[in-house]
Amino acid sequence: MNLLKDKIINKLKAIFDPEIPVSIWELGFIYDVIIKDDFDVEIVMTLTAPNCPVAESLPEEVKNTIASIDEVNNVKVTVTFDPPWTMDKMSDEAKLDLGFL
Repeated sequence: MNLLKDKIINKLKAIFDPEIPVSIWELGFIYDVIIKDDFDVEIVMTLTAPNCPVAESLPEEVKNTIASIDEVNNVKVTVTFDPPWTMDKMSDEAKLDLGFL
């Protein structure tokens, strides 16, 4: 399971917010990666705001990207705004890339 989780995280690190040149992982959009015994995966994620321009496309991109991993059976992406995303959720790497550090 740990190897699969690492694969999933690596795939998430390769998905970039189209408006910001930083991965959704480093931006802190991914709240949880849940791998079930049957290798179904649930990704709990957020966006900067409910009316974000990529609110429809980004979760679908996450779903399709994770579904492309051979070991994964089914993928469910849950978008939540609780807790709301803030810049505090960004990694130091993202803050550095965006000039906040």
